[in-house]
Amino acid sequence: MTNHRLYLHYLGLAGVIVIGTILRFWHLGLKPLWMDEIITAIFSLGKNYNDLPLDVVFPLERVQEIFTFQPGVSCSQIAENVTTQSTHPPLFFCSMYSWLGWMTPLGSEWVEKLRSLPALFGVGASAAIYAVNRIAFSKTSAIMAAAIMAVSPFAVYLSQEARHYTMPMLLITLALLGLVQIQQDMFERARIRFWVWLLWAIINSIGLYVHYFFALAFIAEIATLIVLMYWGKAKIINKHQVWLALIFSTSGIVISFIPWLLMILSHVRRSETSWLPSPTHIAPLYQTLISWVLMMIALPVENQPLPITVIYGFLMVIFAIWVGRQVFKGLKLLWLQSTTYLATFTLLSFTIFVLLQFLIIVYFLGKDITVVPRYNFVYYPSFCALIAASFGIKNNLNSVFIFLLVGLISCIFVVSNLVFQKPFQPEQVAQNMNLEPSVPIMLVVGYSNYQDVALGLSFATALEQLRSQTSTDTKVLNSYIDSDSFAFLQKSPDLSAVWQNLSQLPIPATSKLNLWVVGPGIRKRDYPQRLELSGQTCIIDAAQHYRIGVPYQLYRCSNL
Repeated sequence: MTNHRLYLHYLGLAGVIVIGTILRFWHLGLKPLWMDEIITAIFSLGKNYNDLPLDVVFPLERVQEIFTFQPGVSCSQIAENVTTQSTHPPLFFCSMYSWLGWMTPLGSEWVEKLRSLPALFGVGASAAIYAVNRIAFSKTSAIMAAAIMAVSPFAVYLSQEARHYTMPMLLITLALLGLVQIQQDMFERARIRFWVWLLWAIINSIGLYVHYFFALAFIAEIATLIVLMYWGKAKIINKHQVWLALIFSTSGIVISFIPWLLMILSHVRRSETSWLPSPTHIAPLYQTLISWVLMMIALPVENQPLPITVIYGFLMVIFAIWVGRQVFKGLKLLWLQSTTYLATFTLLSFTIFVLLQFLIIVYFLGKDITVVPRYNFVYYPSFCALIAASFGIKNNLNSVFIFLLVGLISCIFVVSNLVFQKPFQPEQVAQNMNLEPSVPIMLVVGYSNYQDVALGLSFATALEQLRSQTSTDTKVLNSYIDSDSFAFLQKSPDLSAVWQNLSQLPIPATSKLNLWVVGPGIRKRDYPQRLELSGQTCIIDAAQHYRIGVPYQLYRCSNL
């Protein structure tokens, strides 16, 4: 490659990284925080649920005060908070705490800052996948892989989530880089570089402390290496050294995770892990296929009129079939060429082993993780690498242009909140609750666990943002907004405790009040027709009952 071509190559890579960065940071604060992101915020700010205003009335306009940075908190304290009040490893939250500490004061743009580190990890994954394909296949395939990940609607969606998905995705990509390098050392260079094995082991050890699903990637890597060693044992010169390197590396990774093993056992038994449904026949299979489609194209089909949903759904299926044919032909060529066969086998093997583990979790453990597209981050890097290599070997620029253009358009839909909308739709809930902007609102959330609290906070945050926008209309309206409030009431020992505690709460001194009661696990008939608050009588409005994952009901209160 001449200097001029090399310059153009790296200029193209820089352009891809810039585009990927723009897409990930564009409208970063547009979508409302949903339940899981609220959980991230609480622990990443150095707080826990004991710091929240539970079982008291709290002014809605002060909800932002909950999300302030708590200085002087150590990683061990954050780990303890996560251990006792959540079900995740601690490293991501410790990283987020350090990141937010560097960005203080957080100010009014705290949501963007909260999501900025996952967005950066997303950019890093795009750069890392370039390195994977450059070593595994070619420079053309490498820049194509970076471009595909840069404009993947799935990757952009994950990057704009204040959650621990892009960080393990980056680490999995780096682990694949080490895996491919080890594979090439074994078969093509007949050598063992222990520093490569050491770096690979360190990356895997870190990943296990970031997300439990990283263990699926680690197991798939080990299985892939074992298959490679048995399949190609006649071609491996230093067999004993390879086995020793594998045993010592794997043992080191496992030993490094022993301190957290007891935490896993306690987390598995927690109620927060029981929300996944049982599998329904072949549903996990087609849900997996849908997830593959969403990695390449995502058009607005959520909460759209039926004709639009049908049209866009049809276009997505047609595009997926076209891509599938292109990739199948490309994979055949990669498989048949001696220079690309081993790399193709390695990445395919890794992907297949992860998918097999998904099926074991689904059908043997009865947890249908395929209903959640975001969990496919575990094998997305290898998926992306293989697609890029398939397009790269065919060298069809028209097909590549179409693929990337569709991905770019899909990403615009993602960042505009038309695709991959937030679960429980806090923004829509806030709009429904704000049906009468001039009437004060009281939001009450019945909770039985901390997830209910986080869900209620996501609604309160979205509602406060909406109400504060409308409060600038008139001075009179401002006085009503000042009376807005919210409260979390524990559903213990049973549901009746919510209604009893609600009747004893102090409420704003207003002639009218719209009381919204969010009741996770409450059926419509469980809502009483009449509630007595201190000084006010509240009558149920049967026309204002909604269910969006959880039910919420309007009561109209007055002191007349």
